[in-house]
Amino acid sequence: MPGGVQRLLDRLTGTPLSVYDAAWNLVTWNPFWAALFGDPPPSRGFARNAVWWSFVAPPAGYPQAVSRETGHRAAFVSDLRAASARYPKDAALAALIDELRTRSSDFTALWDSGVVAVHESLTKTVRHASVGELTLGCDFLAALGTDLRIMAFSAAEGSETTERLRLLDVIGVQALTGTGTDT
Repeated sequence: MPGGVQRLLDRLTGTPLSVYDAAWNLVTWNPFWAALFGDPPPSRGFARNAVWWSFVAPPAGYPQAVSRETGHRAAFVSDLRAASARYPKDAALAALIDELRTRSSDFTALWDSGVVAVHESLTKTVRHASVGELTLGCDFLAALGTDLRIMAFSAAEGSETTERLRLLDVIGVQALTGTGTDT
């Protein structure tokens, strides 16, 4: 991974950030992202693939999505189509696309339509087990000269979500037990 991308993750500690490859496999993330979404699953199969999460099944414990924007899913399909054209001999990518076509009629319909879409800023609402409902802006940044994509989540300043994110930043990946006792 380019040093500049890693420095960005290291310096923007108050923003949940994650980095993905051309097939939308999770490459790395910062601690705030882990606090928001949980520790990523082990790197086996499709467990760390954002397209898989969107069309088939998010990881266990992943905050429940209350709203999703369909344009985002179309952009995922476009990205995979572009990646498969760029890397036609990538067996893992081909297997991902085949399995998505098998497991998701929505993915298959978008794939077969030839849809061309790009990622745009979107709003995503999630329910976090410890801090409740969060309405987040989601922005996508490209690391030029690479196939890497950076996903950044933020909240409007002064919003209830901003306060909940501050709490989440403090508690990190710890679960709130509400017992009030020290051990």
